[in-house]
Amino acid sequence: MPVQTFDHTAKGYSVRQAYRMAEAAKLAYEPPDVVEATVRDWGFDRVRHHETTFRPPFPLEDTQAFTAASDDMIITAFRGTEPVKIQDWLSDSTTPPWPGPADKGFIHYGFGEALQSIYPQVRDAIADFLDDGQTIWFTGHSLGGALAALAAMRLNFEEPRLLADGVYTFGQPRVCDRTLADAHDEAFGDRTHRFVNNNDIVAQVPPEPAFHHVRTLHYIDSDGRLRDRVSTLGGLADRAKGLTADAFAPASDGVRDHLMDRYLEGLRKNLD
Repeated sequence: MPVQTFDHTAKGYSVRQAYRMAEAAKLAYEPPDVVEATVRDWGFDRVRHHETTFRPPFPLEDTQAFTAASDDMIITAFRGTEPVKIQDWLSDSTTPPWPGPADKGFIHYGFGEALQSIYPQVRDAIADFLDDGQTIWFTGHSLGGALAALAAMRLNFEEPRLLADGVYTFGQPRVCDRTLADAHDEAFGDRTHRFVNNNDIVAQVPPEPAFHHVRTLHYIDSDGRLRDRVSTLGGLADRAKGLTADAFAPASDGVRDHLMDRYLEGLRKNLD
């Protein structure tokens, strides 16, 4: 089905807007020249790239994102990482917590390091591009989803003039403790939209009860249907169905479900 890539005047939540944000999240994996050519085709006339590198023993090699702007809309998309790498990293509960934005709660230490390394660039790009009341959007897949969610929280609590109009994440891990999750939900929970595709393994780490997801969930079930509400028992049954769908490789379902292309496929099925 053909999809108009971006409506720069969009407001609020829609599946079509989720699909557009998913395309931007996937684009964050591409090299800068591809990003620039694509966002210009989408109608954005300004783009800025953000990148930092890390030294061992930090488990990431770098953190990358881009910010694109038009006269009506600004989008920042964060790049993710491989599912096995982030699963192993976030399953490690020995790292100390990192203070949350405006000292509200705590986040995983690795998220804190990664976000701090790139946040000043992102904040400055949005502030520079915001010259005509544009809406502000964040998106990302995997680790990129976590950084998108936390960057939006940080802007909300520390930079009130740069409030996000929408945050769309795909296969995002748990990002924070209960205190910060509750503060987020009270402040702008209706603007954050977290998508989980069936058995996506990354959405299940870091472990509870130390870490929590924010409230709003959009769940793509084993049949590809998008659900905005799912009971605990219903969700468990559907995840079990997804695990048994491939009788030859049930254990790989959680990794396959994490792929960005799976999210795009699921969202395409649910477009009007």
